[in-house]
Amino acid sequence: MSALAALLWVLLGGSAGPGFVALSDVDPTIAQDVRYASAHNFTGRPVVGYEEPVCLLARPAAEALRRAQRDLSRRGYGLLVYDCYRPQRAVDAFVRWAGDAGDQATKAEFYPRVDKRRLIPEGYIAPRSGHSRGSTLDVTLVALPGGRALDMGTTFDFFDPLSHTDDARVAGPARAHRELLGRALAARGFVNLREEWWHFTYAPEAYPDTYFDFPVSVRAGGH
Repeated sequence: MSALAALLWVLLGGSAGPGFVALSDVDPTIAQDVRYASAHNFTGRPVVGYEEPVCLLARPAAEALRRAQRDLSRRGYGLLVYDCYRPQRAVDAFVRWAGDAGDQATKAEFYPRVDKRRLIPEGYIAPRSGHSRGSTLDVTLVALPGGRALDMGTTFDFFDPLSHTDDARVAGPARAHRELLGRALAARGFVNLREEWWHFTYAPEAYPDTYFDFPVSVRAGGH
């Protein structure tokens, strides 16, 4: 189905773009910690548009992630996703938050060395996100069994050059973990955003030109 047909589906009342699925329905072994449905994110509050803590993806991306999970599990590792499909209303909320210079509640954890007024000019926050197209996700590695998140050099959504995938200051186990994650996902068709070690997009995207805005919820999957 074309991107135009998908957009019309939403405008005419469809709860989600056709072809979106809940990741848990495709592979329940992939761990999820959907941060924007909780207060543990850089805004300090649950983000508008995240009705439930679930990962939604266009089906080809979800199936490719399942294959990557199987590859990693043979080596004693697994995946943990922090964010998947992101509605445009959530992206808009990020921009509003970035414009509120008086709200510095999460600075110590998420942007200790960057002036909040620089988050948009320096590209940490943007008015459009590939997440809204359904084939992009934020993900890390865990050790199996047990699911302990591995050291990646920084935490998720750490707004700092240290989060650049190839930052030379990141060495040792953290460097090895970043490289392992990148190789495993690249082998299944995902492309990393070099400024964020956790950010990957499946190519070719199912909806490369459509920015969806349906809410994140269980009922939105399965189309």
